[in-house]
Amino acid sequence: MSYLVLARKYRPRNFTEMVGQEHVVQALTNALVQQRLHHAYLFTGTRGVGKTTVSRILAKSLNCQGADGQGGITAEPCGVCQACKDIDSGRFVDYTELDAASNRGVDEVQSLLEQAVYKPVQGRFKVFMIDEVHMLTNTAFNAMLKTLEEPPEYLKFVLATTDPQKVPVTVLSRCLQFNLRPMAPETVFEHLTQVLAKENLPADPMALKLLSRAARGSMRDALSLTDQAIAFGSGQLQEATVRLMLGSVDRSHVMGLIDALARADGASVVAISENLRLNGLSAASALEDMSVVLQRMAVLQAVPSAAAESDDPDHQEMLRLSQVMPADETQLLYSLCLHGRTELGLAPDEYAALTMVLLRLLAFKPQGPKVQQASAPVAQKKTLTTAPVSPIKAPAASVETPAVSAPPSATSVQIRNLPIREASEPSERTAPKVLVVTEEGHFWTQTVRQLVANEAVTALVRELALQSQLIARDTDQWHLRIESESLNQGTARERLQAALNAQGFSVKLVVEIGKVTDSPAQRNAAALAEKQNAAENLIQSDPLVQDMIQNFGAKIVPGTIRLIS
Repeated sequence: MSYLVLARKYRPRNFTEMVGQEHVVQALTNALVQQRLHHAYLFTGTRGVGKTTVSRILAKSLNCQGADGQGGITAEPCGVCQACKDIDSGRFVDYTELDAASNRGVDEVQSLLEQAVYKPVQGRFKVFMIDEVHMLTNTAFNAMLKTLEEPPEYLKFVLATTDPQKVPVTVLSRCLQFNLRPMAPETVFEHLTQVLAKENLPADPMALKLLSRAARGSMRDALSLTDQAIAFGSGQLQEATVRLMLGSVDRSHVMGLIDALARADGASVVAISENLRLNGLSAASALEDMSVVLQRMAVLQAVPSAAAESDDPDHQEMLRLSQVMPADETQLLYSLCLHGRTELGLAPDEYAALTMVLLRLLAFKPQGPKVQQASAPVAQKKTLTTAPVSPIKAPAASVETPAVSAPPSATSVQIRNLPIREASEPSERTAPKVLVVTEEGHFWTQTVRQLVANEAVTALVRELALQSQLIARDTDQWHLRIESESLNQGTARERLQAALNAQGFSVKLVVEIGKVTDSPAQRNAAALAEKQNAAENLIQSDPLVQDMIQNFGAKIVPGTIRLIS
């Protein structure tokens, strides 16, 4: 007797057996109960989340005859009538599945549509299921539009795709759309536990957690990996064998790397990376597992009450590391791990690339200020830092004065040493750009500030908006100008245009390269410079500062007045 793989053996046969797609199940169940049936359904989602499965269940619900042969449309197909069994086995004459990945031409679609003129032979409805519908050609889509819009009352269309953006809007508008979500690791873990219990196979919970994470939201992938793990472990599912099969890195290595980075111990980082190389463990898996741990650490740092809400065996170590590593370094390292995975394939040696990614945090780790002492005791200076003055929010200045006893009025001033830095005229290359205020610039600046405040634009898209100047605009087109060619990328331009559309500006963006004189970034810099000048004037006119300059020969160290935001 041939072996049936777990993914096929435990494919749901009705809506109650489906997991992780409650929003789709509820909508379809209510529609079937109330018999408010649409003529075309579109199921979207990544691979292995149940698009084909829900299509077959829907076909059974529409054609189920009941165990006694007297059944009608139902949300709970019996599974024992001839229609249900034939659909499950793939030989129901009124249920047709077309794989658009290999049958994408107009001839194949027309051949399918020619069957639409004939009434069902065996069932209550004809159901045409087109899988990976986005692979059809434009001509094929056009050929099916009329039938898709007004099919015979006995015909139902079910379309499935992993890339709905490639489906023409003319097709989307004719369908009832459902997005099947990727499975959460917890949902996959629970389902694997139930499946293995039915198979009478013992399994280590940690092994199932590894498989659940490796499935990346796909239940089919999870069951396929479980089949592979069973064969790899000779019928046993142990953490060590599953980790070896997946090439996953032991959590102890991950914790060791994060601990070494928190202590700025570069030697330990290099040693652990070399150990991963010697054991043949995946560098990409190391960065991925570090991302998982760092995300948990960030949650613990932001929400301390979450410390007692986990049964993870590594929870205590994560809690300790979250207290050792500062929150800003946790965020930085998380970002480095995410972006570092894309660098592994570019380097000639992925382990060397892993080491570079991790050592990058040490290069970015902030260093404490260095203290510079004058060689001669006579020339030794004391730096007095004044407290923030209230009108401008917290400008602080460092003032140098000879080492003499401070008067009683200055006892509250904090004394610390700072190196002397002389102010210099800005070079032509670093001189601020001239701001030429325009009416369009004012409108664009307000618009961009609103987008940034709503987090509608981020990263490169935000920089494109901030660095650009609005030259002209009409009802359907805005003309922008930027100086940096690197910002003029199609993806960034499209995302900025989409963000504007979401804000109510239905316009098309046209971007040119040229000199910019009124951008939001320039306005922000001008406003900051104005505040800086006001702060410096406020410090210089402060009576205490003037008294120290006149009576003790002190001077304000250039460049030490900083705004505290």
